[in-house]
Amino acid sequence: MTPETPQKKVFIRTHGCQMNVYDSGRMADVLARDYATTDTPDDADLILLNTCHIREKASEKVYTELGLLRQFKDRGAAEGRTVTIGVTGCVAQAEGEEIARRARTVDLVVGPQSYQRLPEIVRAASGRRAPVEADFAAEEKFAALRETPPRKRGEVAAFLTVQEGCDKFCTFCVVPYTRGAEYSRPAPDLIVEATRLAEAGVRELTLLGQNVNAWHGEGPDGSPWGLARLLFRLAEIPGILRLRYTTSHPRDMDDALIAAHRDLPQLMPYLHLPVQAGSDRILRAMNRKHGVSDYLHLVDRIRAARPDMALSGDFIVGFPGETEADFAETLRLVETVTYASAFTFKYSPRPGTPAASLEQVPEDVKNERLYRLQALIAAQQAAFNRSRLGMEMDVLFDRPGKRPGQIAGRSPWQQTVHVPATPDIIGSVRRVAIDTIGTNTLSGVLADARVFEEAV
Repeated sequence: MTPETPQKKVFIRTHGCQMNVYDSGRMADVLARDYATTDTPDDADLILLNTCHIREKASEKVYTELGLLRQFKDRGAAEGRTVTIGVTGCVAQAEGEEIARRARTVDLVVGPQSYQRLPEIVRAASGRRAPVEADFAAEEKFAALRETPPRKRGEVAAFLTVQEGCDKFCTFCVVPYTRGAEYSRPAPDLIVEATRLAEAGVRELTLLGQNVNAWHGEGPDGSPWGLARLLFRLAEIPGILRLRYTTSHPRDMDDALIAAHRDLPQLMPYLHLPVQAGSDRILRAMNRKHGVSDYLHLVDRIRAARPDMALSGDFIVGFPGETEADFAETLRLVETVTYASAFTFKYSPRPGTPAASLEQVPEDVKNERLYRLQALIAAQQAAFNRSRLGMEMDVLFDRPGKRPGQIAGRSPWQQTVHVPATPDIIGSVRRVAIDTIGTNTLSGVLADARVFEEAV
C-alpha cells in the first residue's frame, strides 16, 4: 500500500433520491484523503447512513437501521478498532438533536448543507456527545466541494447538482424544511465541474435539483441564466453526448426550456414532470399552485415541441380529504396523459407539515387506490415498451449486462437495453435494432452488426 493510500475505510449507505446519491459521492470525495470507500460495513472504520425523509415512517426506519449497524461498532471494539457511525441527509437535518439524544450508537449527525465540513466533524466526534451540524449554507457547501477531484474514472453517466432547496411549500412535503430555500449554483462552477466529469469519461449528465427547472444561476458575464441556456452551454463540452434533468415542477417549465427540448439534440426526450393528483380540489389542498388544465396544456406544448417525448410523474393517493371522485379524476388524468413510468405513493404524514394535522384517509382505502393506480401505470409502461419493438434507437452503453457476452446501456427514454457485444462499446452511443421486449428492459442487436449479417 502506498503512503498516499488511506489506511481507513468508509462505508456509505444511501437512501432516497438522486440528490442523495450525488451527496454520498461528494461525501466520499471530501473524505478521500483519510478514508477509502468500501462496499461493506464489515471492515469500515466510518459508517455513514445517508437518509431520506420522503418515505413513510422514515425516522423509525433510521433507528431500526442504526440498531443493526451497532453490531459493527461492537465488533470493531472487540477487535481494538474504533468504528464511527454518522447519520446524514434529510432525517438528520429535520431530527438531528433527537437522533443524537435517542441513538447512543451515533457519533455524528450532519445535515445536507454541511458535508464540506465532514473531515473536521468526524475528527471532532471522537470521545464526546454526537455533534449535530445542520446549517443551511448551500453556497458554502458547493464552494467547498467545487475543487474536489472526481473519485474515480470510467463512469459513463453522472449526476450534477445545479439547484437545491425549495420555495414551493407543498403542504405534504418536508423538503423546504430539510433542504432550505431554493439556491442555484453559478453557471461557471457547473461548467467547470461538468468539464472535469467529461474529461474523466462521463458521457451523460443528469442535472439535479429539488426544483431543477427553477434554476436561475449567474452566468459567466454576471447576467442571469435559465436552465435552457445552461443546457445549451453544457452540450458544447467535448465528450458530453447526452443531457437530462430531474426533478422538474410544472410551474417552472418556461418557453425557453420547452424550445430546448425541440432544438437541442443532446437533451433526451424523457421528462419527469410530477403532478401529484388529478383533482383541482386536492391540488389546491396540496398548495401546488397549478390546476389540471394547466398541467394538460403544458403537456400538449411539450409534446408539440418534441413529439417523441416520454413522460414520467409522481402521484400521491389518499391525501387528506381525497374522495373517490377525486381519485377518479387522477385516473382520468393518467389515462389522458399516458406515462412511460411513474412513482406512486400512499400519503403519509410528515411531522411539521400542514397536511399532517388534517383528517387522514383510512389506510385500507389508500391501499386499494394505490393498487388501482399502479395497475394503470404498469399497463401504460408496458404499452410504451411494446411500442419500441422493431425500432432502431441510439443507446449509450455504460456497463456489462447480466449475462456473459452482454453489454447494457440506456435508451433515450431511460429503458435498459441489452445487446450481445464486447466491452469496448462501453462509453459510446451505438444504433440498436430492438427485437425483444421484457418487463422492464429491451434487447436487440447493434444495427451495424445486423447489416453485416444480412450482407453475408
